[in-house]
Parts: sequence; C-alpha cells; structure tokens
Amino acid sequence: MAARTLSRLTRLALAPALAIGATVGLASAPASAAVWNSCDQWGNTSLNGYTLYNNIWGSGAGSQCIWANSGTNWGVWADHPNTGGIKSYPDAKKVINKSITSLSSLTSSYNVTVPSSGAYNTSYDIWDTDYDYEIMLWVNKTGAVGPLGTSQGTVTLGGHTWTVHKGSNGANEVFSFIRTSNSTSGTVNVLPILKWIKDTKGWFGNETIGDVQFGYEITSSSGGLNFQTNNLTVSSS
Repeated sequence: MAARTLSRLTRLALAPALAIGATVGLASAPASAAVWNSCDQWGNTSLNGYTLYNNIWGSGAGSQCIWANSGTNWGVWADHPNTGGIKSYPDAKKVINKSITSLSSLTSSYNVTVPSSGAYNTSYDIWDTDYDYEIMLWVNKTGAVGPLGTSQGTVTLGGHTWTVHKGSNGANEVFSFIRTSNSTSGTVNVLPILKWIKDTKGWFGNETIGDVQFGYEITSSSGGLNFQTNNLTVSSS
C-alpha cells in the first residue's frame, strides 16, 4: 500500500520510464470520438475543472488507455494480468483546498458502468493537502480485493452504509469506507464522513482537504475490460 500512495503523489514528477506492455489504439475508446485519450503510463489532462490521470503505477502492469469526452464523462480500457497487487488507479481529480470546518458542503454524484469480472474497486480517494491522511470510499468492488487495516465496525453516513477500516501504509494513515453492497450510481455526502472521522473518532484534526479523486483501483483485468464513468460531479461550498 505504501508504494501505491507514494506513486500517486509523485506521478507527475516521474518521467515515463518504460512502455507498459503493448498499447492499443483508439478502438479501445467509445465509437464516438473522445476529445482526449492517452495510453501513456502517466497520461493526464485537465477538462472542465477536473484533472484526468491514466496513472499506471503498479508493478507487473499490462496495457491501459484512458479516454474522455469531458471531465465528468470518461473511461478506461485496461488489460492487466491476473496477478496480485494493484496495477493502476485511473481517476478524475477535483481540487477543494478548504478546511473541514470552513466547508458547508462537499458532495459527489457518480454513475458508472463496470465489468462483472476482474479484480478492482470503484472508489473515491480523498487527501488532505499535506498527504498525511487518505480517506477511501469504495462504492463497489469485484474479485479478490480488500482494504488496508483493521475493521472498525459499520456506520451509516453520507447516505450509505459502510464497513470502516483503519490502517497505515507507513507513509500516511488510511481510512477506508467499504459500501456494504455494490452500487453503480448514487450521491455521497462526503462532509459528514470527514466530520465523523474528525469529531466522533478524533482520528485527525481540522485538516485542509486538498484532492477529491474518483476512479478505478485495478488489480487485474485480464483480456481487456472497460470501465466507464458515465457521469461524475464533485461540488463544495
């Protein structure tokens, strides 16, 4: 897990080291022409206030291409081998840069189409500006994947019921909220989750929330699988 976090934090500082497997052409994107696509390991762009990342960071990764019609409508084709370890986290990021107490709202809506095979989770990855704390919200999962740390029980917050795990990867604390049933669409009220961690559990103080990321943490997708974000919105005030 430490490698996953450090790789995400340094991904823009790293030059593409090697071609990751055989890349595919535009056939992996939707039939309608996307406004942006990339098969580069660290491919990224900004659209409509969101930053998109291909983000192939794990060892033993295969091929992966990302496409986007907008910052809120995008997808990924990935062909990663059926081996252990996270291979990538293609995602869209919205920058918040507000402290928890200065936020009056922080919400997100999602609508995805995901495969029934492979090993992956669809998740939010929320960071403070110092990258001391990572809050993951898994809205669905398939295959042999699981969160870091130990179970802290079940809680209903932000419109969903979650099993909470708390742990550390050696670089930062990780709080994982795993939805008790899979969902491919919905709205998450994120602020009550942050306040529960801060006020009810006391696991951190009045942190400044930097990034809200949403994407697919892929362990395996052998043969090539499609992950599509039909719509994503992240809003704060």
